[in-house]
Amino acid sequence: MELPKPLQNTAFVYDNALAVMAFLACGRVDRARSIGDALISAGKRDRYYTDGRLRNAYRSGPVDEQIALPGWWDDAAKNWVEDEYQVSTASGNIAWAALALLQLHDRTKEPKYLDGAEHLGSWLEQLAGRDDHNPGVAGGYYGFEPEASRIAWKSTEHNIDIVAVARWLWMTTEDPRWERLAQNTLRFVSTMHDDKDGFLIGTDLQGQRVHSADLWLDVQIWPLLVLPESQRPTSWYDATNLIDARLSVPGGYDFNGDRDGLWIEGTAQAALLFSLEGEPKRASILIGSVLQYIDPESGWLYATPNEELSTGLSIDAMGQGGAFMYHRWPHLGATAWTVLAAMDFNPFQPN
Repeated sequence: MELPKPLQNTAFVYDNALAVMAFLACGRVDRARSIGDALISAGKRDRYYTDGRLRNAYRSGPVDEQIALPGWWDDAAKNWVEDEYQVSTASGNIAWAALALLQLHDRTKEPKYLDGAEHLGSWLEQLAGRDDHNPGVAGGYYGFEPEASRIAWKSTEHNIDIVAVARWLWMTTEDPRWERLAQNTLRFVSTMHDDKDGFLIGTDLQGQRVHSADLWLDVQIWPLLVLPESQRPTSWYDATNLIDARLSVPGGYDFNGDRDGLWIEGTAQAALLFSLEGEPKRASILIGSVLQYIDPESGWLYATPNEELSTGLSIDAMGQGGAFMYHRWPHLGATAWTVLAAMDFNPFQPN
């Protein structure tokens, strides 16, 4: 199977953070450590930035002195090309890298992983609103250096991730700055909850909540994985009924409300939630469903059994790119989430 050129040598930070956790769930600490060490190196040895940020993706393969970014040779133009999203920085991906390092620190007790997570937390902190009327962390930066633009909108999903990072850092270090960041981002996530439509996707460029006829699966599930049941607002309790009513498809759940097919990664997320919430039978059924869709060559699960699966989102962070689609391709994120579900491993909390 030949992937499009932008994906042929690409290792996404989010998927690799999940791989760290999947390896830890299976007791493969050395494999997890190798990815965690690469993430730390990438933050220290960027080709341009010195503020410790990570790009959304890196070139796959061993880490050398120079941290390489993905790209490809354009035969027609006779030049090297890079993908604008891949070289940009999304807050959510920074948070997932921090969670991976926190999981490594929890397992190994090696200080470098906690230090790395704190550095990433500090980078996220500088994107946070500074008062009760402007909570939440902005989306990151988009574009090629040196002219990357700060993303003005705020994502509910990103802020859920950052709630988890900040709570964990606060619990581990007792530094009040992390308590403030946890409260800030949780306040934002709470304002994004709608009694009818569950968690909204986030804000627009003007800071207004985005109401949509659509619904997205992961943003409904992740808050319940971050906050223990005793700490959740009562209005959050309808989340599982909501996804059953509006996102279910044969075998599991769709990415969004158009219900045009099975999203394997998100179905695994739902399986983990059901398992942790005391519904092991539902979890087992979902895991059994997605395990039908393993690529025989790689051993990874497909992103979807469909030839294409729509998401209702655009490829780039500015809403100007083409439609973001999943394809029937082997997918590290789907594989890792399925491992986490099978092992009852919560990526947002110590295990």
